[in-house]
Amino acid sequence: MDRNEFMKHYRQLDKGSLSRRDFLRITGIGFAAAVLAACAPSLTDSSSAPASGNLGDRLELTTWPNYHNMKNFEAFTKKTGVNINMTVFGSNEEMLAKLQAGGTGWDVFVPTNYTISTYVKLGLIEALDLSRLPSFDQASFEARFLDASKVKGDSNLYAIPKNWGTTGYMVRTSKVSEKMSSWKDFFDMTMGKYSGKTTIHDYQLTSIGNALKYFGYSFNSIDTAELAKAEKLLIDVKPHLFAITSDYQPPIRNGDAYIAMAWTGDVLQVKRDLPDTEYVLGSEGGEIWEDNWALVKDAPHKDAAYAFLNYMLDPKVAAEETNGHGYPQVDARATALLSDAMKNDSIMYPAQKLLTPLEFGAAVCLTDPNRAELWARVKSA
Repeated sequence: MDRNEFMKHYRQLDKGSLSRRDFLRITGIGFAAAVLAACAPSLTDSSSAPASGNLGDRLELTTWPNYHNMKNFEAFTKKTGVNINMTVFGSNEEMLAKLQAGGTGWDVFVPTNYTISTYVKLGLIEALDLSRLPSFDQASFEARFLDASKVKGDSNLYAIPKNWGTTGYMVRTSKVSEKMSSWKDFFDMTMGKYSGKTTIHDYQLTSIGNALKYFGYSFNSIDTAELAKAEKLLIDVKPHLFAITSDYQPPIRNGDAYIAMAWTGDVLQVKRDLPDTEYVLGSEGGEIWEDNWALVKDAPHKDAAYAFLNYMLDPKVAAEETNGHGYPQVDARATALLSDAMKNDSIMYPAQKLLTPLEFGAAVCLTDPNRAELWARVKSA
């Protein structure tokens, strides 16, 4: 790979249009680093600044695709000497399964609000020591999102909201002539004119939830008859999909797909480069969500984890996150630092009439066996 191609991929990483995992795979850096670490560990990270205090030199972060401003991570490493090793997942079910299996070595991860009570019940995360997070000002966080992450009847705080957003779909209007406005449009057009040009999430909550909305059911339904109809729809649509993936920016950007089930920030990131990108919140409703910073129980690099969380909760740093990835803030101090253009962006902040029908994910969806088995059948069909 020559220098120009490397820099092209690095710029994609920096803008958030390429995940870190794919950047490492494409450039070969991940493989090279692994070989160096195995053969001569003392040769790796030789350029890192010494860790401040006893933070150590490493932090394990598990998160979502295209969800961070990498410049913030670089600044944190420069300031503390702590290198961030980022692992990316496309669903909360994957994260839960990994933690339940044990031995992950994770420190900090980014679960969605509806999962927190399950993690607490299973003893997989621990209550946060707020004395170690002076950057956190609970009064500045929007109550509906902060409350969505709290565990009923428990006075402890296990998670701090990172960002919020919605789940809809993006459309390349230069490729799709029809005006799309609903989940019925999404699925019907995928099985018709735009067969082979659509992606759905590799994530049962949203893919099943939006199939349920096609019929006017609750996004969180666990009713067996309603789930059966959603399953039939998903199996019928599957041969017409380009892919089932939660990292859908690459096929949208390169023209392999014209339509993609999507989250807020991904749409804004794509639209910056491809102005013909439109975001649709299905008229039937769908999902509103917020993701959180959480500390894994018995995190191996706990001091580094607290230092990282405190750094990311600084309003200036949080605002830079949004400037990079396009997901709205929960902290009013950070929102105030955004440009007027961002604060008035209709992708980030949809009209209230579009937000009103949306539902937060329900805890039962994470562990309901019928939904899990349904999704397994869809994936294997």
